[in-house]
Amino acid sequence: MGVTLQNHDEEREQNREQEHEQPQTQTQTQTQTQDQAFDSDDAHVLEFDLAGNRYCVEIGYIAEIVNAAEITSIPNTPAHVEGVMDLRGETTKIVNLKTMFDLEDRSHGNRIIVFKRKRGADERIGWLADEVQQVHTLDPETVDTGVDSTGIAGIVRREDRFVVWIDPTDVWI
Repeated sequence: MGVTLQNHDEEREQNREQEHEQPQTQTQTQTQTQDQAFDSDDAHVLEFDLAGNRYCVEIGYIAEIVNAAEITSIPNTPAHVEGVMDLRGETTKIVNLKTMFDLEDRSHGNRIIVFKRKRGADERIGWLADEVQQVHTLDPETVDTGVDSTGIAGIVRREDRFVVWIDPTDVWI
């Protein structure tokens, strides 16, 4: 039995060496990176609705969820920036994903998903959402990470619909 394990370990090491020798395309590397990040048992996402579609984002990025309040428009900002709001004494930039994703319904949602600050960043960002649903644990069998679209980490298959998994680090704001 010890010989079998040793042979198996040697074979596995040879396979690793061969994998490192072969050049990878950017898509292969990106898919592997997403898959590696996804392999964790802690892939929990918050699902939310925009214009009749369901989206999700990993909860590790989220600071809090608040009700939409008065938003102050800021002149000369990109169309997807609705403005800013005061959130407990902090100015928070509010982004309308419906505009970013070119969805027909551009109305304001009634909830805001507020994100944690990036290291060293002064700016807080919130996304408008029509409704915030609940947190789900992702099953690797239901996720397709092979989607080649900016800002999209993958597509989650549910019994009755697809859920678009957004990567907030890749969404241009």
